[in-house]
Amino acid sequence: MPIILPEKSASAAVLRSEGVEVLRESPPQHPTLRVGLLTLMPDKLITELQFARLLGGGSHNVELVLAVPRSYRSGHDVPRSYQRWCDTTLPHRLDGLIVTGAPLEYLPFEDVAYWRDLSSIFDWATSNVGDTLHICWAAFAALYIFHGVRQRVRPRKISGVFQQHIMDTRHPLTAGMGATFPCPVSRHAEVHAHDLPWRRGLKCLAQSPDSGLCLLADDGHSAHYMFNHLEYDAETLKLEYLRDRARRAETALPRNYLPNDDLAKAPPLVWRRPAEKLIANWLSILNMRAHQIADLGRSAA
Repeated sequence: MPIILPEKSASAAVLRSEGVEVLRESPPQHPTLRVGLLTLMPDKLITELQFARLLGGGSHNVELVLAVPRSYRSGHDVPRSYQRWCDTTLPHRLDGLIVTGAPLEYLPFEDVAYWRDLSSIFDWATSNVGDTLHICWAAFAALYIFHGVRQRVRPRKISGVFQQHIMDTRHPLTAGMGATFPCPVSRHAEVHAHDLPWRRGLKCLAQSPDSGLCLLADDGHSAHYMFNHLEYDAETLKLEYLRDRARRAETALPRNYLPNDDLAKAPPLVWRRPAEKLIANWLSILNMRAHQIADLGRSAA
């Protein structure tokens, strides 16, 4: 199905060259899911492309709304296709929201320049968005905002591709993904199972004995927390490794990733199918909740 992107989006040309149908507005008479992408990563184009490929590969029309928090600042320019999330521009109606990771794991949450704005967005989304998918650092941030759970900084970064065991194969987000799936992991932080207030309705959907918790559901806040990176391209972990090695010579190779641990060999994209299935399931959740809201509106009228 096509994906609808802002007119000034730099990713549109790339996606079209890859065979993805990109539109500037929703097709008439075709239901469209409106999904916000709150991008906190420095390289907006790469992150945007990774999620747009997955969102545009499903069976639902998706309009992608690109945004950053109002007080967001970085060493990189914010593309013109991105809106500042504030009362005059956003939020409009959104069926779903994706909040990306950010390279902020060593910084206390309250010291993040846009922390107050981010907290307000998370609170708003709980009541106004069908579901929010928090990725990596954003998942740690949301757990802290909603449940007071602090992340633990690891002594060394964990990087590689790890088998995740699905704990509930009938849950709408993990249905049809089988018993296990490979998933890229790239982070300096983690949360432990015994840190979490499970009685508040949190549910573990996937985890690994090697990389820890992967995916949580939080129905009370209309949210899911993904601590890892199914959206990554095949080369992403390799590029991160080369960047980290340039800073620290002792950086270890990503585990279970490169054939024979050989940098000269192309890493296989073994996680693409579970990534597509997870996003397809998530869009189906958004579609179901959008219909429920519409039915309630008609009943009230």
